[in-house]
Amino acid sequence: MTVRIAVLGLGEAGSEIAGDLVAAGADVRGYDPKGITVDGVDPRDSEAAAVADADLVLSVNSSHDALTAVSNALPGLRPGTVWADLNTASPGVKVAVADAVGEEVPVADVALMAPVPGRGLRTPMLVSGPAAQRFAEVVAALGAEVTVQPGPVGEAIARKLLRSVFYKGLAAAVVEALAAAEAAGCADWLRGNISAELAGFDDRTIDRLVDGTHRHARRRADEMAAATEQLAELGVAPRVAAAARDLLAELRDAQEGAA
Repeated sequence: MTVRIAVLGLGEAGSEIAGDLVAAGADVRGYDPKGITVDGVDPRDSEAAAVADADLVLSVNSSHDALTAVSNALPGLRPGTVWADLNTASPGVKVAVADAVGEEVPVADVALMAPVPGRGLRTPMLVSGPAAQRFAEVVAALGAEVTVQPGPVGEAIARKLLRSVFYKGLAAAVVEALAAAEAAGCADWLRGNISAELAGFDDRTIDRLVDGTHRHARRRADEMAAATEQLAELGVAPRVAAAARDLLAELRDAQEGAA
């Protein structure tokens, strides 16, 4: 039997996923508050209308709209329909979504582990929650790459967001450092230095970073205080530098308090 899937949110990510589902042979209906339509997707005039005859619901809105989508869909949501939340929301929001739909609607917490544009349904997914296995079976059969993470709703997105602290934090540090280097006239030098450091990362790097940060917190706090002042002098807002300074100062103070 052809699976019936409702896609709520047909923006950049939702439209690509919906289009791939159609191409894979799924019976897809969709709703977007901006009136966006996708070829092959049956357009519905509300969230409730979209989910009314669906076996699986994919909520691809935003963290701000995840609960609104649930609230609007509830009048049409049937017991046994799987609700899959694909939004990059906090674990607390995911749990609130599960609470809102109730026990008769099993929930899958889906974390999209790479950018969707260009990948669509083939974006790697990590999924947890009571409906994780059912979700994986349905979408894997349609071409998706899914890994089931044992645990409740919130477990999958927690892993993605913890990884984001590193990846997005690293990107922010690079952007801030290069902006300051541009102002200082040495951007090419710093770019090469950063590239060389990243290329040298290996299995021991994390231990060196963590151990060194704790062992040398006092000296590094002073160093980052100076770096923060330099960025301010260059006219670059020292957001990442100041955060690193404050973290190191907190570690330093904790060590001195325990001594």
